[in-house]
Amino acid sequence: MEATQEKELLRGGQFLVKETKCEDVFTPEDFSEEQNMMKEAVMEFNEREIIAHKPRFEAKDYALTEEVMRKAGELGFLGVAVPEAYGGLGMGFVSTCLTCDYISSGTGSFSTAFGAHTGIGTMPITLYGTEAQKQKYVPKLATGEWFGAYCLTEPGAGSDANSGKTTAELSADGKSYKINGQKMWISNAGFCSVMIVFARIEDDKNITGFIVEYDKNNPNGITLGEEEHKLGIRASSTRQVFFNDTVVPVENMLAGRGEGFKIAMNALNVGRIKLAAACLDSQRRILNTGVQYANERKQFKTPISDFGAIKTKLAKMATDAYAGESATYRAAKNIEDRIALREAAGNTHQEAELKGVEEYAIECSILKVAVSEDVQNCADEGIQIFGGMGFSEETPMEAAWRDARIARIYEGTNEINRMLSVGMLVKKAMKGHVDLLGPAQAVQQELMGIPSFETPDYSELFSEEKAMIAKLKKVFLMVAGAAVQKYGPDMEQHQQLLIAAADILIEIYMAESTILRTEKNAKRTSEKEQAVQIAMSKLYLYNAVSIVEGKGKESIISFAEGDEQRMMLMGLKRFTKYTNYPDIVDLRNEIAEKVKAEGKYCF
Repeated sequence: MEATQEKELLRGGQFLVKETKCEDVFTPEDFSEEQNMMKEAVMEFNEREIIAHKPRFEAKDYALTEEVMRKAGELGFLGVAVPEAYGGLGMGFVSTCLTCDYISSGTGSFSTAFGAHTGIGTMPITLYGTEAQKQKYVPKLATGEWFGAYCLTEPGAGSDANSGKTTAELSADGKSYKINGQKMWISNAGFCSVMIVFARIEDDKNITGFIVEYDKNNPNGITLGEEEHKLGIRASSTRQVFFNDTVVPVENMLAGRGEGFKIAMNALNVGRIKLAAACLDSQRRILNTGVQYANERKQFKTPISDFGAIKTKLAKMATDAYAGESATYRAAKNIEDRIALREAAGNTHQEAELKGVEEYAIECSILKVAVSEDVQNCADEGIQIFGGMGFSEETPMEAAWRDARIARIYEGTNEINRMLSVGMLVKKAMKGHVDLLGPAQAVQQELMGIPSFETPDYSELFSEEKAMIAKLKKVFLMVAGAAVQKYGPDMEQHQQLLIAAADILIEIYMAESTILRTEKNAKRTSEKEQAVQIAMSKLYLYNAVSIVEGKGKESIISFAEGDEQRMMLMGLKRFTKYTNYPDIVDLRNEIAEKVKAEGKYCF
């Protein structure tokens, strides 16, 4: 327990200002026997129930989505995160992410239904519900007897979720509320029995959450719009929901009056890391399909997988998938450990889980952005490897590309999540939870000083890469620190700077997670056995450095001028310069050759 406590002192966002040892990160290679059995069971379910029926999902077979969800419920997959007291499996946060990872790659339609039900459909009740509410609803949701939906978005309230117009009016006898309004883009609306509905009471500043039952035979003023025709996730039920004097008993209010916005934000935090997990196996599967095609397809009498242009794609696809896994499971275990610590300190499971996830909200936003963009790029390159065939509905790539597109929009758009990640970090610094000021001032001092011209000893594995990560952190502190100093509380108005700072933050977390995972595994096995993973870690970092350099420069030349600008640009150059540059073409070839030989993602 002591070791966990020592390790766990690293709070959300602190990765930026404190060094993390590789022994302190959790990696997919650390899965327990139970977790590996779970993974096998979920993969088998995905193959049998989802992938085998792919054409039916693409043909908008909504009934199939509901049927497969019921089967997932019977096998316990819908209740992985639900405490045993409410009919779930009560497994830890890592197992929750693992289930989400391996069940989501068959089709985005099922993945969306699963994520909406287990995350934002069930979680708000387990995290905020009273004991009576949990006893009444959670067991039915955990087993798939009932399905959940989450009604937040409105025609005029998307990213600005708290601006919804749906109203809840208390009855004269004080026993119920009448809900009136319109919600849109509601996943699972067509087959749900329970809706988490957000509405405003009188002129409250914040919305309030309600648990609303829906029965087709007794609709209680609820009507559904037609199924939406969407670019992707075609068999996911997505409808508008209209409330006309829908009566909800007062005991169905979730948490307190005006607490809805908080519920919505915290439910989305969980949704964000689970969405990142849901994009992981899709990347592996796209790469597998792409490399198998590239090995078979010949042009100029040569398999196209032998061409450098294709190898570049295979190497990046594999590297991004590996980085996504590394960062997602690192954060998932941090959340799990934080929950365990809080429970040990006497918190209820409810409080512990809520605070555990909230603690790592920054990492959840980072992961949502990074992995959703990687899966889109992966699918895009998958189409490109297939060439003209990739554009045809007869090959799986076009569906993968269409399904991937929504991931950058739901659970908060990537633009919102970028701004949130930096905004939350600054707020944590103001509260004293993360010391940004001290390190930022130290970087300013360093810029004034004379740089060291000694050549460091980089003979140990990743010693130079870890030094580069430390320098990238200085870039963030230099750029964000100077911007906060200049604009103070008005920083939120400078969205382009926030987004650039977020891109730097994202690359730091993803690159560091990748390197720490590989270092941990190289110590456990050998550098020889981890040779390709070492190559992926170096390639990811090199690409990250390029992004940080570009975003850093864009920021500095936009808000600094004169001597300050010159000094910061010199600092940027110093902090993004390798002593020994890696041979990028060589790294890519090494990764691509391994993937080619195995015919699949094999890490």
